[in-house]
Amino acid sequence: MIQKGTGSPILMVDDDKDDRMMTEKALRKNRVINPILFLEDGEELMAYLRHKGPYADPASSPRPCLILLDLNMPRMDGRRALELVKADPGLKKIPVVILTTSQAEEDILRSYDTGANSFITKPVSFEGLLAVMDALKSYWLEIVDLPLEEGESPHPR
Repeated sequence: MIQKGTGSPILMVDDDKDDRMMTEKALRKNRVINPILFLEDGEELMAYLRHKGPYADPASSPRPCLILLDLNMPRMDGRRALELVKADPGLKKIPVVILTTSQAEEDILRSYDTGANSFITKPVSFEGLLAVMDALKSYWLEIVDLPLEEGESPHPR
């Protein structure tokens, strides 16, 4: 199967450097060829998505095909960032997968109520993370059909 949207980046929003590094390693081991961009909190995510500050040039900050969002971060946490993304008509169709250490039922329910597309508790082992990233790649980059943005052409299967 052809990986769709290979030029579109995956955004990982997480303040933990080790989690970012391990997730990137797991994605690369699963042969994800999309660019992977790292942001450290919800404020940086919203600046990126709205092309503000260092992300003002849309050519250097293209629309992501997927957002991996941690909930617990400084400045603006993932809960608030998810609310803002899903409330914005221009952004709400971007898939957001919550990838967090939280297992709290309240966080799961609130995330889905706010519009998260999936909620995954971070695996404790690298092997578990490999399996999760393989499943994410298969589903979000190969199987699912997402709405096209204006000017995009359909991706071949």
